This record gives sequence, structure tokens and C-alpha cells, in this order.
Amino acid sequence: MKKLLSLLLISLVLVSCKKDDEDDITSIPHITFKSISPGTIKEFKDSVVIGIEYTDGDGDLGENGTGIENAFITDTRNNLTYSFRIRQLAPDNANIIIRGNLNIVVPSLGLLNSSSSGESASFQVYIKDRAGNSSNTVTTSSVTVVP
Repeated sequence: MKKLLSLLLISLVLVSCKKDDEDDITSIPHITFKSISPGTIKEFKDSVVIGIEYTDGDGDLGENGTGIENAFITDTRNNLTYSFRIRQLAPDNANIIIRGNLNIVVPSLGLLNSSSSGESASFQVYIKDRAGNSSNTVTTSSVTVVP
């Protein structure tokens, strides 16, 4: 009887556990800001690398066709938006949860005030899946642009 009661209790505990919050995952992509580097960039010479973590509930993130733009990064200093293409991350019609990390490289930046000895720049980032669903928008920490 003790064994049966113990087995029943263990079964109840296992059934009541949620599997890694997968119930909260939807077909709308979700991103989290992870990193930005380097901390200081030389105007018109260095690139900025922004790292994000993504989750997409139906696997339709990314596109293999050329000319497609599905990652958007806005320089908050002047609201200039850069557009990029994320390659397709899962086969067509896979309908699976995908998670991972992306590094997006923003080409060289300039100073908005040419007489400045340095400016702080941060970015807003969002992505779109093939169904046209836009993710949440995240804001990066700042980097310093120097002449």
C-alpha cells in the first residue's frame, strides 16, 4: 500500500509540472536583448554586433529568398532604421517551437554632432516571421561612437 501511495504521489507531481513554460509560447516571435559589442566604436570604421535570443512557436522565422527584410534595428539617436534578413531557421510548414540566438551586425555609424568627442548610441530591435507577425521590441544598452 505504501508503494502504491508513493507511486501515485510521484505521478501526481510529474503530471502537475509544466514543460519549460511552453504553454506561454505563441506563433508570435519573442526576443530578448542579450548583448551589444564593442562598447566603443570608431566612427565610420567599426561595426556594432547586437545579440538577441529568439523564440517562435510555429517555426516560421526567417526567409531564404533574397530581398526579404525581417529584422529591424533603429538607431534611437535619429530614428534611422536598418533592415536585415534572417535566414530561414526551420523547414517550411515545420510548425515546431524554435529557439536560439542571433547576432546582427550593424555597419559603421557616424556621429550626429561632428564637433562631439563622442556620442552614446542605443538601438531598438524587432523581428518579423513569414506570417507577418512582429515580435516585441527590445532596447539595447548603449555603445559610444567616437571620431
